[in-house]
Amino acid sequence: MVTLTAPETTTPIATIDLADSPVRDLNQALHEATDGQSWTVANPGGKHSLAVGIDADISVAINGHAGYYAAGMHKTGTVTISGNAGVGLAENIMSGTVHVKGDVSQSAAATGHGGLVVIDGNAGARCGISMKGVDIVVGGNIGHMSAFMAQAGRLVVCGDAGEALGDSVYEARIYVKGSVASLGADCIEKPMKLEHLDELAGLLAAAGRSEDPADFKRYGSARNLYHFSVHNSASY
Repeated sequence: MVTLTAPETTTPIATIDLADSPVRDLNQALHEATDGQSWTVANPGGKHSLAVGIDADISVAINGHAGYYAAGMHKTGTVTISGNAGVGLAENIMSGTVHVKGDVSQSAAATGHGGLVVIDGNAGARCGISMKGVDIVVGGNIGHMSAFMAQAGRLVVCGDAGEALGDSVYEARIYVKGSVASLGADCIEKPMKLEHLDELAGLLAAAGRSEDPADFKRYGSARNLYHFSVHNSASY
């Protein structure tokens, strides 16, 4: 069921109540939406595949918890989840913004090509695996094997990172404020230069955070695995 509510001087807000409507109807309505519209999703109830494939500059507020693959294949606009999200949040995001005010499960923003993913809480294992240009800012901790084979983009962690951070990373940049349990193959700590401090400050500001960039460390590729070498055979 879709209802419209708004004062006369503002843009109407369309509300879809998932207690009454199936997820298919929600996604179909969002696919037919036009730029500038605002949508509210009530009673999401942890349902899967909410607000996937959005292709218009719209704002979607999900008032509650989301299940697997929320905001997957996100192309533009903003999705805000006022709760937690399950596996595969914003998988293959292309641009736009996805903001989760709670915690997320594993594989957040996997294969993301662009855009910004903000997670106010913690993220599970494999956050940002195979990143291809997406920016991810996590307010809490991240789990093991995060940024595995990350090719491009930036991962910012305001808490701690789990084991094997950045395993087989390419050219993605990783910033961590807290401790790192262990680094993955070919991932090393790198110097924080002025350009990195400026870049990190911009990412933190975009995520609405107030941490000091000087408190972070940067990690990235040692570039030893770009080409096969028998001396590194044990690392492949």
